[in-house]
Amino acid sequence: MPMTAKYATTCGVCAASVSPGEQIAKAGQRWAHVACADGADQAAPSSGTTKRTTAKAAKPARADMPAAEGALEVWTDGACSGNPGPGGWAWATKDGRQASGGESPTTNQRMEIRAALEAVRALEGPLVVVSDSTYVVNCFRDGWWKGWIARGWVTSAKKPVVSRDLWEPLITLVTERGDISFRWVKGHSGDEMNDLVDRLAVEQSKALA
Repeated sequence: MPMTAKYATTCGVCAASVSPGEQIAKAGQRWAHVACADGADQAAPSSGTTKRTTAKAAKPARADMPAAEGALEVWTDGACSGNPGPGGWAWATKDGRQASGGESPTTNQRMEIRAALEAVRALEGPLVVVSDSTYVVNCFRDGWWKGWIARGWVTSAKKPVVSRDLWEPLITLVTERGDISFRWVKGHSGDEMNDLVDRLAVEQSKALA
């Protein structure tokens, strides 16, 4: 059952910040954004597992998705001040191509999805989308989207999928092209390209504040 966060904390699934007043829910033994908890629930087996197993299923600890031959790596990131509040998204490649934008009000989760969507829309050919959002990466690596579509865009908790307006076009592009994979990178860990898209997304967020 969703609850209201009383204190600032960190989402146990996507590792993004949770602000006081936001709706949170249990994802295994951790608290997470409601959308993240729904996604983690989708990834977990339906029976014969403990809460500890469910929590582990949401972690980006398994092998990366196989990348298509010659795939271009594109780093994506989203940022939001207030969550909801003014937000920004960005993508960039090592050959210098990049783009960013923002909207308000929005959420960190929406900006993470939007960043991946804008990158896939802009770049042709095989891609590896590198994101620090487990919500985005696990959706494709663990196939959460298959369950959402099979149930008519409803989560396993029988709730509407949050941000369907962004997920649906992204999933459509990824499945139609068939040459796009996703890889998780730890945020703020010294990855030069992750730091770049983080700065670009934050700049867009601040510009709308």
